[in-house]
Amino acid sequence: MAETKSTANVKPSTSVQVKKSSNAISWIAPLVCILVGYAFWRFILGDASGFSKPGSGAFWPSHEGPKGALNKMYLGGIIVPVLIGCLLIVVTFVIERMLTITKATGTGSNADFVRKVQYHLANKNVDAALAECDKQKGSVGNVMKAGLHRYKEMISNTELSTDQKIMAIQKEVEEATSLELPMLEKNLVFLSTLASVATLIGLLGTVVGMIKAFSALGEDSGGGAAATQLSVGISEALYNTALGIGTSALAIIFYNVFTTRIDGITYGIDESGFTLTQSFGSLYK
Repeated sequence: MAETKSTANVKPSTSVQVKKSSNAISWIAPLVCILVGYAFWRFILGDASGFSKPGSGAFWPSHEGPKGALNKMYLGGIIVPVLIGCLLIVVTFVIERMLTITKATGTGSNADFVRKVQYHLANKNVDAALAECDKQKGSVGNVMKAGLHRYKEMISNTELSTDQKIMAIQKEVEEATSLELPMLEKNLVFLSTLASVATLIGLLGTVVGMIKAFSALGEDSGGGAAATQLSVGISEALYNTALGIGTSALAIIFYNVFTTRIDGITYGIDESGFTLTQSFGSLYK
């Protein structure tokens, strides 16, 4: 009596290959952004020509008498370049994720693509369905293409039962999905982290600036002049809060935008797997 082979004996031939893309940007970009943030703070905001009383020092010159709003931001302290760096990190990963997710979305509507594939499968035209995958591209197209290759193999397979063939197709789709999803979610951790941390860093800079302002007030017994000095110190300290809140808001907005788009792609992938298994189950019993 011949034994029926199980799906464990089916050779896994995943059509979607592992994307060996380097993630060096995750390590290099934050460092570069912090250095650029410091350079902008030190040489642009802290340019000696922007102060009536330029100070000395290479790392953190003690300038006084800022002439413009940007020069006042320099007096916010050493936390300011860190916040500028955080803002640049957010902008960098927003651009990187936008390019990646746009490419993963494909060239057209995923819903229309799935409907076209369903139409071709209903007519038992797997090659036409594969051609649609080549046109669509993106994550949904890649997963569907991998599933269709296994779908095509299972049509001519006479050793497995219908349920085992469906399980083989489903396994192929799951393997292809496991290769696509990490690419979509990569580097979102930077946006989610800075969404909360940037505000805290801004508050830290504000508190440090307030401490310095009140300390200077305690050492000065000049009455009205002391009050003026205090108000200036508080104004400078609040630049940290403004930078932190602005960076956090930007990170939150784009994090939500990207997760929504990823959810849409994931739904399309799930619909692709459902389409393949349901079509095979109904046409090749």
